[in-house]
Amino acid sequence: MNLLEEIIAHKHIEIDQRKRFISPRQLYVLVAQQMDNLSHKPLKEEGLSFVLQHSDTGIIAEFKRKSPVKGWINEAAKASDVCLAYEKSGATALSIVTDIDYFAGYDEFVQEARAVGVQLPILYNNFIIDDYQLLQARFCGASAIVLIAEALSKDECKRMISLAHQLELEVMIELHEERSLDYLELEPDLCGVNNCDLRTFVSDVNTSLTLADHLPKELCKVSENGIPDASTAARLRLAGYDGLLVSDVLMKQPVPGEALKQFIHELKNTSI
Repeated sequence: MNLLEEIIAHKHIEIDQRKRFISPRQLYVLVAQQMDNLSHKPLKEEGLSFVLQHSDTGIIAEFKRKSPVKGWINEAAKASDVCLAYEKSGATALSIVTDIDYFAGYDEFVQEARAVGVQLPILYNNFIIDDYQLLQARFCGASAIVLIAEALSKDECKRMISLAHQLELEVMIELHEERSLDYLELEPDLCGVNNCDLRTFVSDVNTSLTLADHLPKELCKVSENGIPDASTAARLRLAGYDGLLVSDVLMKQPVPGEALKQFIHELKNTSI
């Protein structure tokens, strides 16, 4: 069993446990009440895809404390502090990893970021296999979700895209290999190319560079993970990526917000 299969197998158990604590019907009612009590702008005006396509850097700064392969990256980091610092340091959007057992993430991290005033779009980054998780993402305050092509069938993705849009969530379909390109026929809001092979958790930024020319030109495109420095980020922008999900290079620093500020400064001053 590879790591992706292991995580997905465990995720089924986790979701079943959560449903026993709060039933799908109960969570749906909570989400419906929440949406009724809030005013919303159309996704095209404030969504993740919109801000990325209108940004001069496209940086999605990620809050991730742990990796199943690398172990702890920044155990002491607090979502409220880091996410607010990311926003103040110039991030275009945020990604918050919410998987519990493999990444030490929690839905509450999204809530904590919103509670301290973070206004940027937040990508709910988890291994989504069940409609229930879309309700979780909406309830905690996320703006968009990730659907992993290698973990879902096209029919499952199609259904989840429809439900996500009903919940006013944008959808990024994430792929790693050319064979998954047909998932983009489902017309997601964004396409993410994960440089990390989730079967082994080995990263290679050439994955994004190789697939760049195969992606629809009009679709908002994001290169995810394994981006070590500003010069690599500049190459990816030149290759056509609107968004760059930057994670470990920021989170491994004592002050991730300051690391982001320096990263953006270098990106803006890098010529390819």
